[in-house]
Amino acid sequence: MNTFSLKIVTSDGLQFEGQAEELIVRAVSGDLGILAGHMNCVAPLGMGMATVKIDGEKRYGACIGGMVTVLDGSVKLVPTTFEWADQIDVARARASEERAKEILADKTSSNTDIHLAEARLKRALIRQSVAAYKPR
Repeated sequence: MNTFSLKIVTSDGLQFEGQAEELIVRAVSGDLGILAGHMNCVAPLGMGMATVKIDGEKRYGACIGGMVTVLDGSVKLVPTTFEWADQIDVARARASEERAKEILADKTSSNTDIHLAEARLKRALIRQSVAAYKPR
């Protein structure tokens, strides 16, 4: 299968650099699939699972926000946060989910706190969902 150069970079540093056969990410407008030879594009990322096919094997990651760029056959994924499934701390994600639910249940929470808690809850649920894809 044809490959393309893929670089995944966050503010924490380089998460992946190498050849990939396929990338599927959640853009704000829906899922975006990229194969070798994809046309040039830039898309803002939403929150969801990223699937990267490398040497015929799929790896999964929690990909939150940022941008993806395809330029002249090279792909750069620059998410706000990115965690491979096998690096996700499920206990931490569950604790974050519980804290968010507490804020959402509190009738005295401000609109700002509610919006932040909704985003925290969504991130926590995505991280837990992606963690289920850890290699065995």
